[in-house]
Amino acid sequence: MRKQIIEYTSPLDALIELAKQLNAYETEYRMDSAEFFTQYTQGETADDEVFIEWAGNYQHYLALHQELETKLKNVA
Repeated sequence: MRKQIIEYTSPLDALIELAKQLNAYETEYRMDSAEFFTQYTQGETADDEVFIEWAGNYQHYLALHQELETKLKNVA
C-alpha cells in the first residue's frame, strides 16, 4: 500500500483532518481514541497496520492540539 503525503496550509486544517480520521476509527471500532491509545500503549491491541496508523494519528492530533492551545493562550 502506497502512503499519500498531504500538506496543509495551517495547523488548524491539519487538526480538523486528523479529527475526521480519528472519528472514522472511533466509529469503526466503537472506541474512543484516548481509550484505544491507552490500550495500544499497554500492548493490549494487535500490531496491525491500522492500529499503528491510528496511534500515530492520535499522537499527531494531541501535538497539534497542544500547539494551537499554546498559541491561543499567547494571543490573549
